[in-house]
Amino acid sequence: MLAERAPAPFEDPDYFFELKWDGTRCLAFVEGDRVRLQNRRLRDITYRYPELQSLYQWIQARRIILDGEIVVLRGGRPDFKKLQQREQAEHPLRIQLLSRQLPAVYVVFDLLYQDTGPVWGKPLEERRWRLQEILMEGEHLVLSRAYPRGRDLYREALRQGFEGIMAKKRTSLYRPGIRSSEWLKIKRALEVDAVICGWLVSDKRPFASLVLGLYRGKDLLHLGQVGTGFDREEMETLSRILRNLRISYPHFSLQTVRPVEWVRPELVARVRAQELTPDGKLRAPVFLGLREDKDPAECTVEQLSRLFNAGKD
Repeated sequence: MLAERAPAPFEDPDYFFELKWDGTRCLAFVEGDRVRLQNRRLRDITYRYPELQSLYQWIQARRIILDGEIVVLRGGRPDFKKLQQREQAEHPLRIQLLSRQLPAVYVVFDLLYQDTGPVWGKPLEERRWRLQEILMEGEHLVLSRAYPRGRDLYREALRQGFEGIMAKKRTSLYRPGIRSSEWLKIKRALEVDAVICGWLVSDKRPFASLVLGLYRGKDLLHLGQVGTGFDREEMETLSRILRNLRISYPHFSLQTVRPVEWVRPELVARVRAQELTPDGKLRAPVFLGLREDKDPAECTVEQLSRLFNAGKD
């Protein structure tokens, strides 16, 4: 179940409010002492988080499906950059090393299935009550708290360095695959997920900037370039990935003084920007990280329109 965007925090007794955790959306399937983790793209990511294999010890149920967010916490706040290191690790030794250096936490916010059958058809308020009954918080498991006042939580969330809050209708049912106004995200800055279409060549760095696009139907449209927000290690890692995706044809016409290398549209970048320019490009974009849990087909012009219109309300 996905959330729509709200332009500003609000108060409504029919909703409760949670912190917005900046991580990887993940379903956890727990059966006995077995744990399987699956991201939004239905990929099994269990192997990347060996420390989460002990989650069953903190759950008082035999069979359960949870919805939540995998985060890496630094100073009590989610660090999306550190999470990227976990998301990109593939070698077993590096995965084991990072599990100790950058341990992950699974933040649970919903319950889909419990022991005898699905519960997504129950009101959210009941699903949360069940979670409180069966979850014991541990080193790698946290239950996302619900608060009654949206504006107060929003101010405190920004003060503590979170990216925003979620508002969820107490009576909402869980609707898999549906983006619903019964769940709302309220964020500090405008952020967009865009398809990486290529890169601009640089003599001094692994690349000068990434070329971004969005789908309109089956066609990719140019959204702009992003050349800030990377550290050197990120650029080198991303450059290696991109070189394996190179293609010989362009996705769209692009006028630039630098040579362009085009890639298959398989990667999604999360980017923060101030606004859209009059010609429909991102103004002052900053790279935040890769979104491995998001399908490039979800990065559409309609998505961008919703985000920026909400931010202007």
